Amino acid sequence: MPGLELRHRIADSQPIQFAIVCVAACAHSTGAAWPFGLIFSTGLPLWWLQCLALAALVVVLNNCSTWRQAAGLGWLFATTWLCGTFWWLYISMHTYAGLNALLTAVAIVALAMALGSYYALACGVFWRLRGSSATTTSLLFAALWTMAEMARGTWLTGFGWGAVGYAHADGPLAAYIPWVGSYGVGAVAAWLAAAASFSVRGNATVRIAIVAVIGVGFLAPHVHEQWSTPAGSLSVTLLQGNIPQDEKFQSGSGVPLALQWYGEQLARSHTDLVVAPETAIPLLPQDLPADYWDALKVRFATGEQAALVGFPMGNIAQGYTNSVLAFVPQNSDVGQYDKHHLVPFGEFIPPLFKWFTRMMNIPLGDFNRGTVGQASFEWRGQRLAPNICYEDLFGEELGVRFLDAALAPTIFVNVSNIGWFGDSLAIDQHLQISRMRALEFERPMIRATNTGATVVIDHAGHVTHSLPRTTRGVLVATVEGRTGTTPFARWVARFGLWPLWIAALAIVFIAVCTRRMGAR
Repeated sequence: MPGLELRHRIADSQPIQFAIVCVAACAHSTGAAWPFGLIFSTGLPLWWLQCLALAALVVVLNNCSTWRQAAGLGWLFATTWLCGTFWWLYISMHTYAGLNALLTAVAIVALAMALGSYYALACGVFWRLRGSSATTTSLLFAALWTMAEMARGTWLTGFGWGAVGYAHADGPLAAYIPWVGSYGVGAVAAWLAAAASFSVRGNATVRIAIVAVIGVGFLAPHVHEQWSTPAGSLSVTLLQGNIPQDEKFQSGSGVPLALQWYGEQLARSHTDLVVAPETAIPLLPQDLPADYWDALKVRFATGEQAALVGFPMGNIAQGYTNSVLAFVPQNSDVGQYDKHHLVPFGEFIPPLFKWFTRMMNIPLGDFNRGTVGQASFEWRGQRLAPNICYEDLFGEELGVRFLDAALAPTIFVNVSNIGWFGDSLAIDQHLQISRMRALEFERPMIRATNTGATVVIDHAGHVTHSLPRTTRGVLVATVEGRTGTTPFARWVARFGLWPLWIAALAIVFIAVCTRRMGAR
């Protein structure tokens, strides 16, 4: 049979295995945000490409002869996929920080290899525990892959950028996001990939299950009411300064440009809320030019407008924070949100790595962490929940804000500066991350960034307003706040990711027991 002959060729030829794994890994990295504009729109996720790429890996794993071989090929897949996902770190480390080009490339590959070890372990265990049943084996792969994803995204500060779930902000699996979140949808996608690899062998049960899962995903939005309801609207102004990253913190160029442009736009705004990006004002309040701070406070102390502005805060005695300040009328105190999830090597230096950061010419520091679940800012009937930079990558942390439904956010506000990574796919990938959070909680997400993507995302994950990236501009829009709680918000607020861990471990436990019973 042709299919059997192909499987034997794959099993007998390591070059073929390597080629399939590398090509599949490259395809997998583009699933979350397509980088080419010739066939599909640039930056959009392709859910089916992600599933096909992972299915190819499962085929190769099933034809390995040892668990070591499976683990090695899984490591190769993950390392290639992750390098293809966050290659743009090269821009920040080499172009802006001045790190040697070869050392930069080595550092990125080393990071990908370290994070890829989670998947190597998952693939090796999968090979050892897989059985003859396509149903249980596909569930086993999904469980192990999901545990690797969660470990990568949460352990050692976590860096889940480019996880499987982000390829499904569009497509049939998006309907499951308000129920199980990004990692849960990633588990469904991993199962779908594994099941598809078995369906080619003629397994009717698996084929029916695949059709059912995809069919329900397509139909669900048309038959199920949303979990959230409208909670009024807010007019917003989002500022995108496009301050050159290599000048942003330079006292003779980027700093005066930022102070002038953002100061002018904050003074001119006429909407209910104006939002400026992460460290839009790149100086501590006490270091600002005379009267700048007082003028900003007076501007929003009276009237009908509020502002959220990115500032560094603190002093040498108490430490520093990456913060968002809230200027609200009739409130003598300026509100403050402090970033909790800090960037390794950017906002804090891991132990034993100061030698590495000294080689880079960027403003680094050990910042203080804000607490998880900080109170939202209330304005005009809305509860505004800021998050800074890649904090929107951690849905389980944003979910803590939903412990009390009466205090839950009605609008998420992300302020970022992706200028460190140039005009790269990092902008598009971050946009898909924000869309995922909007879908998980059925909350709009407004984003004010230095270089993009400055957008308004509605509660259904659709981009309704946007500015061209890497341009200086002002986006004026109206956003509808939402109340209500999705199933995902309910369980993640109380239990974090533990329900997914327990479900995955239970599947692995059943696979171990089944294998032992079959060996008797």
